[in-house]
Order: sequence, then C-alpha cells, then structure tokens
Amino acid sequence: MEEFNRTFFLWINATPHAPQAWLMFARFIAKDVILVIPLTIVAGWLWGNAARLPARRVIISQATLTLIITLLLAQIIGWLLPHPRPFAIGLGHQFLPHAPDSSYPSDHGCAIFSFALAFLLWSPSKWPGLALLLCGLAIAWSRVYLGVHWPLDMIGAFLVSLASCGLVQLLWPSYGNALVAALQRLYRRLFGYAIRRGWVQN
Repeated sequence: MEEFNRTFFLWINATPHAPQAWLMFARFIAKDVILVIPLTIVAGWLWGNAARLPARRVIISQATLTLIITLLLAQIIGWLLPHPRPFAIGLGHQFLPHAPDSSYPSDHGCAIFSFALAFLLWSPSKWPGLALLLCGLAIAWSRVYLGVHWPLDMIGAFLVSLASCGLVQLLWPSYGNALVAALQRLYRRLFGYAIRRGWVQN
C-alpha cells in the first residue's frame, strides 16, 4: 500500500518544469476553494425562499455537525497514526508552504468531503452535493499536485467523512430536532436586529 501511495503521488506531483500559471491555479484551489464551506453555511442559513428555508437549515445543521465530527476524528487519527508528508521525507517537489505535521487524513479533504457527502445524502436536490464533491476532488488533486499530501491522505479523508455521515445518521433521530431548535434560538438572539430589519430571514 505504501508503495502504491508513493508511486501514485509521484505520478500526480508537479515537477519544477510545471507552468507557473498551472501552479498558481493549483494553489488557488488548494487554499481558497475550501471557503465554499463557510459561504454555503452563511448564505444557506441567512437567505433564500422562506418556504424552503427550514428544511435547508436542517441540512446545513447536519452537514456542519458531520464536518465537526470528521475533523475531530481526523485529529485523533493523526495523533494515533502519525504519517509524514512527502516533503518531510524528501520525496517529490513541494510548491505550497506547509508545516511538517502529520498528513493523514487530510484536514482539507475531511472538511470538503464531509460537507459534500452530507448534502448528497440528505438534500432533496443532489446538485449542491455533486458541486461540493467536484470541489473536493479538485482540492484533493491540487494538494497532492503541490506536494503537501499523499493520495491516501485524501482517500482516508473520504472514508472518515463517510463514517461521520453514518454516525450523524444514527444520532440525528434522537438529537437532531433539539440541535436545530437550539441553533434557531441562538440565531434569533444574535441576529434579532437584522431579522427585524429584513436583512436576513427569520
């Protein structure tokens, strides 16, 4: 498995001859596309069709809970099973500054894949989940291409995200309604003025 990981990494990883424009594009994907997550949370919670908003807020709550659980599991796995990044062992070429901490599983991969899978599993419309999944695949490619992750870091992130979705699916019938109600109360308390002014939805 480790040999496959290294071979696949070297096949994807950029070389010093890679075009600068392509490297800049990969850096944008690796660093900035992840912002689609907070933008989706904020826009999906604050604005939209009033009739569809309650159901959308439930999905956003499920996706955010899945994201939190996935990142917690990733931290535990990284602590229990530390794995060096490619540049830490002198393999390949690094084109993105990064601390030499444990690479497995990828935090970026965990974040985007957990959010994408949550929307694919629980949203009536599959288009948001598919769009997020495409973002996830792009982020996974870019971070391997730039030399800061292994391919198996991304595969592991996908599997941890899938496990987190399963855990949320089990917990949601017992605790989901109470969680959403608590978030709604907190939201109305914090955004009361903006709600009254009509800047955001109730």
